[in-house]
Amino acid sequence: MRNRLLHKFSSTITARWVVLLIDISLVLQTFFLAYLVRFNFSLDFGAHHFVLQLPLVALIAFLSFVIIGSYKGVVRHTGTRDAYNVFIAAALLAFVLALIVFLNRKLGILKTFTIPRSIIVIHFMLNVIVLIASRYIFKQVYYTLLKGINTSKKVLIYGAGDSGIITHTTIKSDKKSNMQVVGFIDDSPKKIGKTYDGVRVFDSHKIDTDFIEKRQIKEVIVSIQNSSAAELLDLVDRVSTLPVKVKIVPPVEKWIDGTLQMAQIQEVQIEDLLDRNPIQMDNPTIANELKGKHILITGAAGSIGSELAEQISKYPFSQLMVLDQSESGIYDLQQDFIQRGVTNVTYLVADIRDTHRMQQLFAQQPIDIIFHAAAYKHVPLMENNPYEAVQVNVLGTKSLMDLAVTNRVTKFVMVSTDKAVNPTNVMGATKRVAEIYAAYCNTLQKTKFISTRFGNVLGSNGSVIPLFKKQMAKGGPLTVTHEEITRFFMTIPEACQLVLEAGAMGMGGEVFVFDMGKSVKIVDLAKRMIHLSGFKYPDDIDIKIIGLRPGEKLYEELLSATDNVIKTYHPKIMIAKVKNTSHTVLLEELSTLSNLSDLTADEIVQQLKRIVPEYKSNNSVYTKLDTTS
Repeated sequence: MRNRLLHKFSSTITARWVVLLIDISLVLQTFFLAYLVRFNFSLDFGAHHFVLQLPLVALIAFLSFVIIGSYKGVVRHTGTRDAYNVFIAAALLAFVLALIVFLNRKLGILKTFTIPRSIIVIHFMLNVIVLIASRYIFKQVYYTLLKGINTSKKVLIYGAGDSGIITHTTIKSDKKSNMQVVGFIDDSPKKIGKTYDGVRVFDSHKIDTDFIEKRQIKEVIVSIQNSSAAELLDLVDRVSTLPVKVKIVPPVEKWIDGTLQMAQIQEVQIEDLLDRNPIQMDNPTIANELKGKHILITGAAGSIGSELAEQISKYPFSQLMVLDQSESGIYDLQQDFIQRGVTNVTYLVADIRDTHRMQQLFAQQPIDIIFHAAAYKHVPLMENNPYEAVQVNVLGTKSLMDLAVTNRVTKFVMVSTDKAVNPTNVMGATKRVAEIYAAYCNTLQKTKFISTRFGNVLGSNGSVIPLFKKQMAKGGPLTVTHEEITRFFMTIPEACQLVLEAGAMGMGGEVFVFDMGKSVKIVDLAKRMIHLSGFKYPDDIDIKIIGLRPGEKLYEELLSATDNVIKTYHPKIMIAKVKNTSHTVLLEELSTLSNLSDLTADEIVQQLKRIVPEYKSNNSVYTKLDTTS
């Protein structure tokens, strides 16, 4: 209640007249002070004449302030413009007083009424100083009271450079913020011990748990620009071990109109924990590639498919068809597009395994580009269900590719995976078979077939990040399959940018791979998530090693040892020249594989191993087949 009253008082019309009365009162006080200064702080200056002059000074001050409007500014937002208005009003007051004294002397109207010119000059200078200072003092008092009313949350800013100081200014000037910056942290010996805007800079190496608890610090805001991903990762790692929440200031280029907003200071995201710089792509040819096209996205309700649809919706396509067997997922996508006003979209609930349904789709309208994201992707589940894995990832994909060739689709872009490289599980093997068949279809020279490989996608359905969040919500432990297991990671938008980029630059037959930087150790990722969530490892939440799952690799690969890499115009995108496979053998083996109902699980997997000789099962019941295949 007090907070609202204070805010209301400081911004209403009534408050403006209060400011005007206070300003006039200060002018009268400075007028008296000017006389004291002029007469060496003696009262021997004729009190009778001084009292007669006060009403005139008050009247002129009133008119000056009203004419200039210096009292109208909201004092709690006092800035340079307000100080300028006060200066002009004080100058006008001094000018009018001087003019009245001059005319009085020339005309001799009131011979006993006069104000020494030195008094007018001193009065003017005192007015400028006192009136401007009073506004800034009131502003500071207001924010001090407001901070006192709110429950102050003590924070440290990591980085005493320009970005850190701007962050402090942003926090300090935000009326809704309940943060109190109690210090900066920095590594530079030149800055340690100094103060900026009254806030001291502390040595980062002396910030420990005792320091944090003694000063009751709740958050550390990392505000450092132009740092490499590795440097940021190391810094966040150090801070996240302290009993505080860690927030981060975004890069300058993401500030709104070049100004940092409080809403942009957010908790560290998982993307910030990756030991690499986020991949940025801006290819103007994508717009030309999609302009006026009829586009089909399969698996459009999934993490990749829905993001693809989101990104494509911003381009000038002619018709967008989004297809998935998940009714709820397609409904959610539909509602999102309707709310954003995206038109010319066809929403299809269908299964790519239904050949008749797919034939109907191609017959109903032309299709220029297909982005194929529909797949079964969970390694342990597909290891136990090879029939379904082949049915969707191989035969469903093959049927769609055949229809693309028959109907002369311009481009077919398939979403693959790093698990297709030297596969050790059923899922990876089926995706590799799909890559091989795409390469075969490309030789028919009717449709350009392109494959894209990337690693794990942060936040996608079934990925490790959502799993860890769910486990933390239940109090842990976080389950990791092996102490040394590592994975490549990318964000969902990055993955979809790659797919669009591949569709734009691909000429057919390529397997595109990303330079994804260093792989991330899953145990380290789990520890960071625990710390950044405000918990302590292992006291609050522990990590449990549960052993490798069937078909799981310790280390994923984006390229096999036999692949040659060709650079593209984008430094982060390469083309893998994969080993060629005999098309005759491929078609024969696929013909056998297509009779799934006649095959056992072992026979299905064995057939996959014939098509993909490098497929060697790991930690799986199918390891026995490697000695006979």
